[in-house]
Amino acid sequence: MNLRTLSLGIIISLFSITALAGGGHNHGHGHSHSPANQETAIANATKVVAALVSKNKLDKSWTSITASSADKKEFKGEKEWVIVFVNDKITDSAKKKLYVFLTLGGDYIAANHSGN
Repeated sequence: MNLRTLSLGIIISLFSITALAGGGHNHGHGHSHSPANQETAIANATKVVAALVSKNKLDKSWTSITASSADKKEFKGEKEWVIVFVNDKITDSAKKKLYVFLTLGGDYIAANHSGN
């Protein structure tokens, strides 16, 4: 499966998850303009990984992996959270790292193995 197809599948899956969330409650990642702290960004990214595992987009071994880093980086003039997970149980070296991209507010943007 090529990387573009995988990335597209991940994006579509996660948009369907967010569509199920109802309004009127706080579920840990607001749609506010205030920045999420590092702890919140990691928690939200961990939920994204769990959702990808439950949709069979990632191997079940990813469920036990904790974030190895969480940094704010700039992409196309905008700052984002980039949370990196490293899974040593994966034999394909190109897929050992998973990058989860979130807005500064902690909302999901994308996830991939390339970091781009």
